Amino acid sequence: MNNNIVKRNELLAQTVIKGLESRNMTGYYAANREEALKLALSLIPKGSSVTMGGAMSAHEIGLVEAVKSPDYNFIDRDAFADRRASLLASYDADFFLTSANAMTEDGILVNIDGYANRVSCIANGPKKVLVIAGMNKVCKDLDSAMKRARNVAAPINAQRFGLNTPCAKTGACMDCKSPDTICCQFLITRYSRHADRIHVILVNDNLGF
Repeated sequence: MNNNIVKRNELLAQTVIKGLESRNMTGYYAANREEALKLALSLIPKGSSVTMGGAMSAHEIGLVEAVKSPDYNFIDRDAFADRRASLLASYDADFFLTSANAMTEDGILVNIDGYANRVSCIANGPKKVLVIAGMNKVCKDLDSAMKRARNVAAPINAQRFGLNTPCAKTGACMDCKSPDTICCQFLITRYSRHADRIHVILVNDNLGF
């Protein structure tokens, strides 16, 4: 990565971290994927129950594979035949792994969800939430973060899942009410009621969508 981009990301990350702290959340900066994985595992004590929502970023740094080891109690939502049972098990987990569709420079997290399993666990339930996010997710303000979530993350995810939505065909949000829409719930996390619950690792890389 270009040294100028690296320096810019380091400085921007410190601004985001200060914003997160002002919102009762904890932020960290990792210079690369390997450092991000090491940092994430240092925050999750062995023996913890761990589950996750849709989080390509956590996969990309190797975190999901790491917590599937015998050192942790990984709650695999795909192993449940019943969606509600999966959700209830996730609510009781020690750690919930996720990413953000976008975030602002002053520390607001933006997420869009289809079934609400991810956004509901970010909002409440699991004891701790660990967000893995590349610096590509950082936006200037809430308006630009919402636009990123709707016009970048949502269309790519709709295409990834093979959904029949207008955005999957056009690559941009059409504000649809399609039966396949994944833009059912919008979660804006501007403050965490509980200190030490939401932890955000910013990674000097392009991760996720």
